[in-house]
Amino acid sequence: MLAKLTTKNQITLPRDVVKEFKGIDYFDAIVQDGRIVLEPVRIRPISGDLQGIRNKMKRLGVSESDVTEAVRWSRLKPE
Repeated sequence: MLAKLTTKNQITLPRDVVKEFKGIDYFDAIVQDGRIVLEPVRIRPISGDLQGIRNKMKRLGVSESDVTEAVRWSRLKPE
């Protein structure tokens, strides 16, 4: 099946391919061995409570010092 690259650098996927991924709106695109590989991504909201946020930060390896540095950086005045 062919996929067309548009003038806006968008790729139109064939209907028969897309129908295999019901409920999927996003794909992670990587280049692997000279090929474009699309992997379906399910967007899930994290738990809105503080512990859910802390757990996600821990999984991502974000430390307290990372947060402190990000806040410091965000408060810098533009040059």
